[in-house]
Amino acid sequence: MDYSYIFFVVGRLLFGGYFLFAASNHFMRPEMLSAYAASKGVPAPKAAVLGSGLLLVAGGLGVLLWMYVAWAAAALILFLLPVTFKMHTFWSVADQNAKMTELVNFTKNLALLGAAFMLLAFSLSATPAYF
Repeated sequence: MDYSYIFFVVGRLLFGGYFLFAASNHFMRPEMLSAYAASKGVPAPKAAVLGSGLLLVAGGLGVLLWMYVAWAAAALILFLLPVTFKMHTFWSVADQNAKMTELVNFTKNLALLGAAFMLLAFSLSATPAYF
């Protein structure tokens, strides 16, 4: 029996669900995330939190529902690129515990970014599977 489609759907649920969960924090706790964004020097932090939350919703739903996949992947890339390099600057943190937390988040985001780029390539393929 070929389980590849089941694995593919589970992967979509996990990947898309991750971003929808992250989006929920952007809308349920905007003050907390805005304060963190402000501490990192993000201009208009509340607008940035809400705007990035919209990117997370668009990307997460697109992956989860397997609709407009190229746009969903692009939304996730547009979210992950600036967030990874602006918010998780482990190289500028003096406290070793905080530095480790930022390094973990930085490398996690790089892995998610890689997956989003693969998803974009997959969705633009001439013969994409599972469409």
